[in-house]
Amino acid sequence: MTRTIAKAVVVAAALLVPWVVVAKDAGKAAFAPNGDLKWRDVPDRPGVQIAAVQGDPMKGAARFFVKLPSGFDAPLHHHTADHFTVVVSGTMVFNDGQDHTLPAGSYFSFTGKKQHTTKCTDPAGCTLFVDARGKWDVVAEKTASK
Repeated sequence: MTRTIAKAVVVAAALLVPWVVVAKDAGKAAFAPNGDLKWRDVPDRPGVQIAAVQGDPMKGAARFFVKLPSGFDAPLHHHTADHFTVVVSGTMVFNDGQDHTLPAGSYFSFTGKKQHTTKCTDPAGCTLFVDARGKWDVVAEKTASK
């Protein structure tokens, strides 16, 4: 009888653990319908717009959309914060020592202040979704003069 009760307690505990975990971490949801995005111009970057969905990219970690105009071309630079990005629309070309052409639906990341160039080659422009782990910046690299 004692073994039966002990088995029942173990089974009951095993069944309750997932419920306790779910109750403890009920989770959260975030939604950002396209029509609700608040686009703003990026200072010193003509034609570039940004729409934050979580956080403020100018102050710290954030998730945000970036619109780049057709022909956008950023010379060699890096970002202080690591970031993880999806190309939502358009075709991007990055060069980190070699060209990488990324159409819509592609993923890329730059970590550890990786130097690269950035181009939007799509006639309609490009839109990216960025998960930046710190304040967003674009730090120009010094290039050798000829």
